[in-house]
Amino acid sequence: MYRFTAGALLICLASIFCSSSLLAELSAKEIIKKSDGLIRGNSSRGSLEMMITNPYFERTLKMKVWNKGRKKTFIRITYPAKEAGTGTLKIGNEMWNYLPSIEKIIKVPPSMMMAAWMGSDFTNDDIVRESSIVEDYNHRIVAEEKIDNYAAYKIEALPKPDAPVVWGKIYYWARKSDAVPLREEFYDEKGKLIKVMDYKEIKFMGGRVIPTFMTMRTMGKENSKTVLRIIESQFDIPIADSIFSLRNLQMVK
Repeated sequence: MYRFTAGALLICLASIFCSSSLLAELSAKEIIKKSDGLIRGNSSRGSLEMMITNPYFERTLKMKVWNKGRKKTFIRITYPAKEAGTGTLKIGNEMWNYLPSIEKIIKVPPSMMMAAWMGSDFTNDDIVRESSIVEDYNHRIVAEEKIDNYAAYKIEALPKPDAPVVWGKIYYWARKSDAVPLREEFYDEKGKLIKVMDYKEIKFMGGRVIPTFMTMRTMGKENSKTVLRIIESQFDIPIADSIFSLRNLQMVK
């Protein structure tokens, strides 16, 4: 577990001071890229907890997650016992799920990217981030607002022509001091708000300042939400390519 030392505190404060002055000079796309990179890194490995709440049930999932850039993602559920071993693999634009109960790998077609992942408010596209808010959208700063008492840039992201995206528009709030993401709103092609993601509990973890609680709500679903909590995370570390393979997907230890 990372220990927050006095030295780490000084590095953190210096980083925030420097980024605060530089952020004002960045374009909307550069702010989005910096913000997206904070929670992704060139590579990452972490432990997460997902708490799903709706009028019909409540349940908690625990999982291990590996990422390598935007092209490769591997997820293995470790809890509860009946779900343990379930896996998700994304390589490029392709995605597979492994179901240990039937010992079968199922390829997820593009038409299912908007389907709920494990019964949560997160879709398959949210989990593996098939579409890129950095590359597939045009961006502009439309306002400066307060989110949770933080000064933030409100950035509008509109899809580029023929971009392979599922959203007609995204509003993205990034903290002015360091580009930490604070909120996202997702709209369909008709301009209707579909989902809202709030980023909370900003902490120093894995050598950087990141939000550790993400709450996704789907509009029109009363008393429903999904909270994703980052328990621990490491960034920019070596990760073997063998992690991101169909062979590894079905190798449940």
